Amino acid sequence: MKIRWRWADNSLSKVRRFYNIGESLHKILRNGFSDSTKRLLGDSRRLPPLNAIRAFEAAARRGGFQAAGAELNVSANAVGRLVKVLEDWLGVKLFRRLPRGVAVTEAGRGYLSRVENLLDQLAEATAHLQRLETSEVLTVSAGPSLVARWLIPRLGRLVERHRDLKVRVLASASLADFEREEVDVAIRHGSGTYEGLRGDLLMREDFYPVCSPALLARGPRLQEPADLSQHVLLHQQLTRHERDQASDQLDWAFWLAEIGLRGIDAQRGLCFSFSHMTLQAAAAGQGVALASSAYLDDDLETGRLIRPFGDLSVQGPHGFFIVSPEATADCDKIVAFRNWALEEAADGG
Repeated sequence: MKIRWRWADNSLSKVRRFYNIGESLHKILRNGFSDSTKRLLGDSRRLPPLNAIRAFEAAARRGGFQAAGAELNVSANAVGRLVKVLEDWLGVKLFRRLPRGVAVTEAGRGYLSRVENLLDQLAEATAHLQRLETSEVLTVSAGPSLVARWLIPRLGRLVERHRDLKVRVLASASLADFEREEVDVAIRHGSGTYEGLRGDLLMREDFYPVCSPALLARGPRLQEPADLSQHVLLHQQLTRHERDQASDQLDWAFWLAEIGLRGIDAQRGLCFSFSHMTLQAAAAGQGVALASSAYLDDDLETGRLIRPFGDLSVQGPHGFFIVSPEATADCDKIVAFRNWALEEAADGG
């Protein structure tokens, strides 16, 4: 459903209060037109009056000044005067004046097709920004394993610092779609380059084998990487996004190749949907997991899991990034979350 604009009164002098929206429309126009048109537009003084554009759009869509005036709560004469202002500004006739009514010219039809979409985009962008600015709820999207292993154990400190902030966490293996979903900020695993989005590096990650103390005690021997051939390997099944974006997959085959070890079947063992399931299986003594440093602080500190090969690790090619749309990246609640998360990562990952 398209969003239409309505004027609240029939006074042309009061309608001028809508002029301050012109700068926002100007930005959309500049992004939507060709480079040559952008150069022609120049700064905001080159933008036609916004109320004249809206009068033209309503008249062209409704088929006349009378119907447009009824929709916008102004007189037909007021619509006609605004359309004339726009025609004079453009130097182009947008309507043919007929004995009974008006008809849109070919140039007017072409202009209408662009203006309709741009007004809708401006209305939607304005509504979205107003929701973000007025809502007390911060919606955070992240992968299930990061939510379970990194975010949840730390959220209490965010709430303690920002007592008025209501946090809603969405755990999903799919990337958040900021245009279609009510998501304010996301933590994404990847390269950090996302078109139209701001990405701040939260943390890099190292990968290393982990197992339970009980497995190490009962054997078989597990003192060097070659001993992995005698143990069950625990795997995480990569999502389609992870497979598509990474030429170097973060799995056992990748890790063994990085340390130069050959001759081990890296595909055998047990496979789980998410990393936190793999770590749970390792803690239960089901085998040896390849773990990310992003998920492991508590388990290593408590001794629930151990690193059988000491400090041997491989740095992953990607990292975790705090991501938000450029247009809303500086909203107070998003800035608060970003600063808090970066501090948490700096204090120990």
